[in-house]
Amino acid sequence: MAKIKNNNFLDTVNEVFTDATNHGVLHLYAEDTYFTGRKIAVKNKELFHFGTTGYLGLEQDLRLKKAAIEAINRYGTQFPLSKTYISHPLYRALEEKVACMYQHPIIITKNSTLGHMGVIPSAVGDHDAIVLDHQVHWSVQSAAKVLQTRSVPIEMIRHNNLDMLEDKLRKLSPKHNRIWYMADGVYSMYGDEAPVKELISLCQKYPQLYLYFDDVHGMSWTGNNGTGFVMSKLKELPENVLLFGTLSKTFGASGSVLVCPNQAMYQKIKTFGGPLTFSAQLEPASVGAAIASADIHLSKEIYRLQNELLERIQLFNSLLAKTSLPLIDQNNAPVFYIGTGMPITGYNFVNRLMMEGFFVNLGIFPAVPVKNTGVRITISRHNQPDEIKALVAAMEYHYPKALEATLTTHHKVCKAFNMQTKPLTNIPQTLPEGLCIQVSESIENIHPSLWNSLMDHQGVYNWEGLKFIERSFSNNTAPYHNYSFTYVIVKDQLNTPILATFFTRALWKEDMLAPERVSKKIEQKRESVPNYMVSEVLSMGCMFTEGNHLFLDKEHPRWRDAMHLLFNEIDELDAKWNPQMIVLRDFEENELLNEFFHNHGYIKVAMPDACTIKDLHWKNEESFVKKLSRRSRRHYKKEVQAFLHHFTVKIKSQIKEEQETTYYKLLEQVRKNNLGLNTFPFPFRLMHEMSDHAAWEFIEINLKAPYVKEKKVKTVGVMFCFKNGQHTYVPAFVGMDYTYAHDYGVYRQLLFQTIKRAGECGFKNVDFGMTAPFEKKKFGAAITPKVAYIQAKDNYTMELMGFMEENK
Repeated sequence: MAKIKNNNFLDTVNEVFTDATNHGVLHLYAEDTYFTGRKIAVKNKELFHFGTTGYLGLEQDLRLKKAAIEAINRYGTQFPLSKTYISHPLYRALEEKVACMYQHPIIITKNSTLGHMGVIPSAVGDHDAIVLDHQVHWSVQSAAKVLQTRSVPIEMIRHNNLDMLEDKLRKLSPKHNRIWYMADGVYSMYGDEAPVKELISLCQKYPQLYLYFDDVHGMSWTGNNGTGFVMSKLKELPENVLLFGTLSKTFGASGSVLVCPNQAMYQKIKTFGGPLTFSAQLEPASVGAAIASADIHLSKEIYRLQNELLERIQLFNSLLAKTSLPLIDQNNAPVFYIGTGMPITGYNFVNRLMMEGFFVNLGIFPAVPVKNTGVRITISRHNQPDEIKALVAAMEYHYPKALEATLTTHHKVCKAFNMQTKPLTNIPQTLPEGLCIQVSESIENIHPSLWNSLMDHQGVYNWEGLKFIERSFSNNTAPYHNYSFTYVIVKDQLNTPILATFFTRALWKEDMLAPERVSKKIEQKRESVPNYMVSEVLSMGCMFTEGNHLFLDKEHPRWRDAMHLLFNEIDELDAKWNPQMIVLRDFEENELLNEFFHNHGYIKVAMPDACTIKDLHWKNEESFVKKLSRRSRRHYKKEVQAFLHHFTVKIKSQIKEEQETTYYKLLEQVRKNNLGLNTFPFPFRLMHEMSDHAAWEFIEINLKAPYVKEKKVKTVGVMFCFKNGQHTYVPAFVGMDYTYAHDYGVYRQLLFQTIKRAGECGFKNVDFGMTAPFEKKKFGAAITPKVAYIQAKDNYTMELMGFMEENK
């Protein structure tokens, strides 16, 4: 298998958001002429508003409105000067009041995103390191990424995983002054909390550990003077903690606030903080409203508001507890998340609730893993008890109907979130009827003529090829040399195949598809811990095959039903084996399949282009070269023909024991020199299995003695080729001696000799697979873009693999 390209994160998000927009749940416009906070008008319908982040309802408080209007009347709509020169007249009062709330020095910023961009590069030194919780807000991740230009190492851990954090601390402590762990106080999607007290205990064990909290979703609704969730756990701000709160959201105004533990840190950041220095300051209206809100926070009234909100939160919790709805995290935060699993189920559920008169938000990738799509509900003081009760009743009614409409189950949703399943009653059968699914664990349980009629003429996975792979990758000593196989065929009532494919369960290095620089670091760790970051993956096809592994008759009227049966079988395999990731691979770009796979919880990633020569009509070398483009003919003459006399070429159907060793070492050289695809080695017995199999042969090229350092003939390259029936020749793997590969164009020689051999044997197609498309195109290969669809247990895995490089 060839390396999957680093996927463009923004392209992926664009596809996800476009799909959600097309389903009517994203990029909506409110249609109200005024707001009360209780309701919102969408699509010509007035809905109860369960999507606000103004949890205390202060954005509608008359005192804040009056203060904002008065500030505009006195000072205008903006104060267009940098705060470095001079601050707006109201700023001093706001800073004094907010500092009084926290009893620590504070800095007001335009918003949290610009605040993080200004603070993190100032607070983190060149000899420090950063560890990110993989669910910390995007604005924190984006600001931290800037420090990579200063060579500050940035690591990532799974969400709230303190064991991983401690492992990073042990690794980073000897080489760095401070290690900054960055997390949210309350996370914006699930409403779950950072383990603040446990983190403080870890700081006592590791004095180099510093904490950076974004607590904008914990602000106002809890804590002394509404200072938020983190301060409610800390009471006093330790010297090694920086804290971000907000003046928007539930504070009711605009802007954000950095709380510093001491005057020295305050002065350092305030003096020069990037966007804090060069960005415009808050508008007078925002400052005026924030002052009015700060007055409320400094009064006893804030505790009455907090209690009123808490009553509504507790009501919602108590009502949900009486249902089987999959609430992902139960706590006293005003953020709730009801899981739906697949995006298509989330779309359906949200639209049903909107039709019932409730506005809620959809949680989708990249805010959550794609298979952890769900409905995000927020509770505010605007929501009245009767409306809260009605929402729970509507969810309880429509949730099973959304499951039924999208052919999924409550059990699958709970499994996606690692939750125990609460039984749902009156759930109808969701699987398509009238189709037959055949599931086998060996190709020998499937008739060769049936399988080959669906999968022949491509790759190494006709019936004979799969029988060979099953034998070669079983009963080996090393666990990573053993594959488990599952074959799936779906037929209609007339016994006509609609769909066929196969899967393997195998151990993958978790960094297999990651950037090469990542794999180099991890391989150093594996020198002492061989199984470091190794996990099971369920993959369409296997590590030994490339090509279109899915036969799907899209002309059949029930192909979608067949796909639903396939997804159900994948869920069964997922439950059985619990792989870290599911990979559906080697597809040609198809808009219909893109939407289908995404709706069922998969993210599309780009793969290398496939390379094939079709309709090969070989007469001789001269006639083949004449068919190439002018540019390719020049390449052939300069890079291939010029070196032909340096080599002797041998075609072997069987090899001796000493040749097996030579071939295997050449194969290993290629693997070890390509960490961009960081795989385990193949078992050595593969050489013997290939030699004994009639469909395999070897193209061996030997460098003549005058060109070898030792002045004797040397085998410097071998192509491992599979004969797929009478039509397709498959150069499946290559081995090379890198001492001579560059100077003598060994790889190009192997490509040419492969085409020549295929032509002389009468093969019409050469299936080159996915490596080095630029080189293969020079020999007339057609290039076909390929994609894969990935479902990982969490976004941490996706980020590690490099699919979300821009967001890391």
